[in-house]
Amino acid sequence: MSRVSQTSAQAAPSRIEEIRRVVLPLAAVGLAVALVPVAGGIVRAASGGRLRAPDWGLLAAQPLVIQLHLAAAVVALVIGAMLMLMRKGVTFHRRAGWLWVTAMSIVAGSSIFITGVNGDRWSFIHMITGWTLIALPLAVIAARRHDVKQHRRFMMGMFYGGLIIAGGLTFIPGRTMWNVFFA
Repeated sequence: MSRVSQTSAQAAPSRIEEIRRVVLPLAAVGLAVALVPVAGGIVRAASGGRLRAPDWGLLAAQPLVIQLHLAAAVVALVIGAMLMLMRKGVTFHRRAGWLWVTAMSIVAGSSIFITGVNGDRWSFIHMITGWTLIALPLAVIAARRHDVKQHRRFMMGMFYGGLIIAGGLTFIPGRTMWNVFFA
């Protein structure tokens, strides 16, 4: 590799790193600010909830896009947890990784058609959708280039942000998953 191409290859991750250092804190602050107006209502509603047997009929009554979204999210959560616990770079990791990317694509793609938190419009949660649709191909490209550090950051960010945090937001009182387990 020539000296010029080595320099540009090293500069690209630093630019991505700079963007990540700015975007992630801004997204966290944006999420916190968006939740402030409803935080009191969430706490009051949550204090009245009690864990009970899930109401599967409520899920069965949901539109197909929500059922697809939930099924893909559960698959992505299980596969993602397995991938983080198991050895990296082996055949299983690569094959299961493609299944995870497919499941996450379905989760993000289907979420475009799910509204309700903000009336019939997209909400702040859809920022995670946009980021996932951008980050998935970037993570795959990083893996194909053997940039393990960048690949790990993208994938773990999507796992924790796109599945754990966004999934946690589905348990806000009044939302479907809250009603299935607590209402």
